[in-house]
Amino acid sequence: MKRYKNQSGSALVYILIAIALLAALTVTFMQPSSQQASSQRSFEAFTALKTQIDFIRSSIQECVLIYPGGDSGLIGTINFPYPINPSSSYLNSPDANNQVRNARCPGNPGNSNDHGDIFASTQGKFLAPPPDLFEEFTYYSGTDGVFFYTQTDKTDAFLQTAMSKLDDEFSECEADVVDASGGQIEMTSTADAADPKCPNNSTCFRVWMVIQPSAAGAYNGDTDGDENGTCP
Repeated sequence: MKRYKNQSGSALVYILIAIALLAALTVTFMQPSSQQASSQRSFEAFTALKTQIDFIRSSIQECVLIYPGGDSGLIGTINFPYPINPSSSYLNSPDANNQVRNARCPGNPGNSNDHGDIFASTQGKFLAPPPDLFEEFTYYSGTDGVFFYTQTDKTDAFLQTAMSKLDDEFSECEADVVDASGGQIEMTSTADAADPKCPNNSTCFRVWMVIQPSAAGAYNGDTDGDENGTCP
């Protein structure tokens, strides 16, 4: 009888241990589920942004490499031979806005103000829609240099994390996160009415391709403070 009682007591201990382990595992798997989902969304946003940024940048650089002579009518202008703003009055048929998808390649077709589209079916380059929760990329070529950027007015933490991680993928001064949560921010040193602005209650992610000396006051650095150099 005594041996039976000892066996029963041991079995009860094992059952209690199993219950405790099951409870611990349940908490472990349930607790980070939201964190895992947030991390997954952050990774997806990071990947989508980086993929489109890399494609835009390589396409613009390809234009410059293929047509280093650019448009002869623009020789001597700032940022030559990079594409000018799609809305520039220099162009034969300027676009209504400076979205990156409207960017044109000087020297294609030939040296004239009839620049060919960089992103066009005839060129075999198709620019996908902007990543979820972000606006169309905008192109700028002006006094401060050449850059393109996108923006979002969403405040989800995973988006901020994605942009911060993406910023770390670039060298110092090559990209920056512009936080306009406290009000509209001018994105150029000249602050002209027609120049890009990061709208109030938005966050913009910008990638520089050319930085002119005047851009010293237009570079915002990064949000986590690990880029402390002086630009340009």
